[in-house]
Amino acid sequence: MARPKEFDVNRAVAAAVAIFREHGFEGTSAQMLVDAMRIGRQSLYDTFGDKWGIYRAALSQYCQIETRAHRDMLASCDRAIDAIRAMLDRVVDEASQGCLGLGSIVEFGSSQADLVEIRSAFGRLLNQAVMEALGKAQAQGDINPELELEQLAIFLLSAISSMRIASRSGASREHVAAIAELTLRALK
Repeated sequence: MARPKEFDVNRAVAAAVAIFREHGFEGTSAQMLVDAMRIGRQSLYDTFGDKWGIYRAALSQYCQIETRAHRDMLASCDRAIDAIRAMLDRVVDEASQGCLGLGSIVEFGSSQADLVEIRSAFGRLLNQAVMEALGKAQAQGDINPELELEQLAIFLLSAISSMRIASRSGASREHVAAIAELTLRALK
């Protein structure tokens, strides 16, 4: 009979998220994960199978948390444009921490079907929320009604990716905030 786990799996995965965000998959060793997750090597392998299993769990948890946070921001204000601004402000504030979703794209592109599946599932949810917020902002008169919602959503999400990449490459907070401000201006 298997012994019950003596650690909180979600907390351990959250610790792995932090390591993978900082070092990527290739730059993360099993020892780094064991130390960060505060679990024994055997527990790590028994629970996740291998480093790849931990990475998939970390990416899934990260995407779920980030998607929920973005969706919550998009629902946080009566005026949709203010909610979009709040979402961009959140990205500005947190961009220097790195994005595990973007990191997985940089490392693996679309070569790993399991990662693509995770990113796509959460990407669809986020895209839907962004399009709804943009549509509401158009209806409220804050975004040019002649602009196509799908293209606007692609633009907005691409701007967020650019902000995160700029920050990770050393851009100042002010630089990243300027990208956010220009993004908002482009929607008008």
